[in-house]
Amino acid sequence: MSDAGEFIDSSLQREGSWSRADELQARVGGDLSFYGASVGAVRGTVRDALRRHRELLHDDITALSSELWSVPVFERRLAAVVLLQSKVHMLDNADLTRIEGFLRTAQLRELADPLAVDVVGPLVSGLDLLGRVRADSVLDRWAREPDVWLRRAALLSPLRALRAGGGDWRKFVGLAKAALAVSPEHDADADTDADLLREAVAVVLDDVAKHRPELEFTATGT
Repeated sequence: MSDAGEFIDSSLQREGSWSRADELQARVGGDLSFYGASVGAVRGTVRDALRRHRELLHDDITALSSELWSVPVFERRLAAVVLLQSKVHMLDNADLTRIEGFLRTAQLRELADPLAVDVVGPLVSGLDLLGRVRADSVLDRWAREPDVWLRRAALLSPLRALRAGGGDWRKFVGLAKAALAVSPEHDADADTDADLLREAVAVVLDDVAKHRPELEFTATGT
């Protein structure tokens, strides 16, 4: 384990409690283990780690995020998300492959949604024209993937840009229609997957209605 990874893991364990771990397990669910550290403790721990290790460059940050994510503990994976949020300005188009792997194994709104909104969205917005074209092709593919968490991420990723008055509304509409049109598997999870996608669309539409009421979700995407 790297020095930064060991610092984060040991700090999160010290910040945890059995009672909070049980509460998180009941509220969040999933197949992960829990240390019982609060979200504030996770954010503070990552902030402290970055202060202690100011030398970390792009490859160090992405490797650390994978190191944290590799152990199926909720707080470690949340720390990986917070790390990428904190250093999103360092990320580039090639990092979407790593993030895709995280999304495929996230399985929880609490992990997948901040990755989409606060990492993928700003990452794409910060790219140059060529990088944006490549990233858009990735999002197009995500919107058509069988994996519901990739489709949900494609829908939520433009949220911050749209809220700020930018973004590509027609692009979002196209992604939403593509994601909702994917034929669900005929199993017990089909309804849940559909709910996750409709919820993601509703989150964006509700936010846009507050900040940019002139935008409409219509058949033509205008």
